Amino acid sequence: MSATTFTPGTTTPAPAARTARPAVRPLTAARAYLAVELRRALRNRRTLIFSMVMPPALFLIFGLQGDDVSQSTGHGNVAGWIAVSMALYGAMVTATAGGAGVSVERAQGWTRQLRLTPLRPAVYVGVKLAGAMVLGAGSVVVTLAVAAVAGARMSAGAWVLCALLAWVGSLVFAAFGLFMGYLLPAENVMQILGPVLALLSFAGGLFMPLGDGWWATVAQLFPTYGLAELVHAPLGGDLGVAAVVNVLAWAAVFAAGAAWRFRKDTARV
Repeated sequence: MSATTFTPGTTTPAPAARTARPAVRPLTAARAYLAVELRRALRNRRTLIFSMVMPPALFLIFGLQGDDVSQSTGHGNVAGWIAVSMALYGAMVTATAGGAGVSVERAQGWTRQLRLTPLRPAVYVGVKLAGAMVLGAGSVVVTLAVAAVAGARMSAGAWVLCALLAWVGSLVFAAFGLFMGYLLPAENVMQILGPVLALLSFAGGLFMPLGDGWWATVAQLFPTYGLAELVHAPLGGDLGVAAVVNVLAWAAVFAAGAAWRFRKDTARV
C-alpha cells in the first residue's frame, strides 16, 4: 500500500462527496407503514378473533334463536336485523381496538422512534385509523356473509347500504379508540373498553329494539344510539333527526378529544 505524500504549498484534495440518499416521500412512508400495520394486525390472533370470529359467532348464537327470526321486518327479516347489529358491533370493536393500539405503541416508545422517520405525527394517526377501517370492513363482510348463509334475509339494496353504513359509522369509534388510547394506561386499555362497548351497545339499542318506554328517551344520549338507528334504517326503520344529531355530535366529541390528547402527546415527544 503506497502512502500519500503531502507537499508544502499544495492544496489538500477534498474528500469525495458522499452519495446522498434519496429522500423518502411522506406518502410513500405512509403507504409502507400502513402495509406494516395491516400485516401486524393480521398476525395478531386476538385481533382476528375479535374482528373476524366473534361477530359472526354472536350472530349464530343469538340470531337464529326463537320462532320469529324469519319474521319479515320491512326489507328483511329479524335474523337480518340481528346480523346488521352484529356487523356494526364487530366494526366498532375492531375500529376501537385499532385506535386504542396507540397506547401500547406510546408505552413501548414506538411513537418516539417514528419521529426519526419522514412520517409526520398526523399521518401516523391517519394510518392507524385507516388500518382500523380496513379491518372493520373485513369484519362487516365476514359477518354479513355468514348471516346470509345462515338465513338472514334482506333486499339487495339493504345488504349494500347496511354494510356501508356499518363500516363508515365505525369511524366514530375509531376516533373513540384513539381518544381512549391517549387517555388510558396501555396495559389494560382494551380490557376496559371491551366491556364498555358491550354496555354501550345494550344501552343504545344496538342489540335489541328500544320500544316506546322511558329508556328509549335516555338511550338517545349514548353514542351507539345514532349508529344503531342509522344502520337499521335500510331495513325499513325510521331514521329521526335525533339519531343523525347523535352520530355527528359524538363524532365531533371523540375527534376533538383525540386531537386534544394528540397535541399534548406530540408536544412533549
